[in-house]
Amino acid sequence: MWTIGLIGGAVLAGAAVSAASLVTSPEPTRRVELVHLVRQDCGSCHGLTLKGGLGPALTPEALAGKSPEGLRATILHGRPGTPMAPWRSFLTEQEAGWVVEVLMQGQLDAEK
Repeated sequence: MWTIGLIGGAVLAGAAVSAASLVTSPEPTRRVELVHLVRQDCGSCHGLTLKGGLGPALTPEALAGKSPEGLRATILHGRPGTPMAPWRSFLTEQEAGWVVEVLMQGQLDAEK
């Protein structure tokens, strides 16, 4: 029983490390650009305060319980049949992951 528990714990710890390694903080200049992009471009549909508009709110409360991977995919690939456009021409997968992380934490600023 202990062996199974230890192996399970090691697998979960490895998965957490893998998920965390997908999100790296961009360089400071790029963070400034990304914060501007989120506030202006995302804000044009999600509201300039990101509390909702044409698109849903992007507040930590609104994003709670949502899959970070799913949110990253939505940013990169958009949502066909909706006004949500794909942003993969403007963001890398890691940058999209960083945007998701800071939005979910309510810490959208270039200092993170």
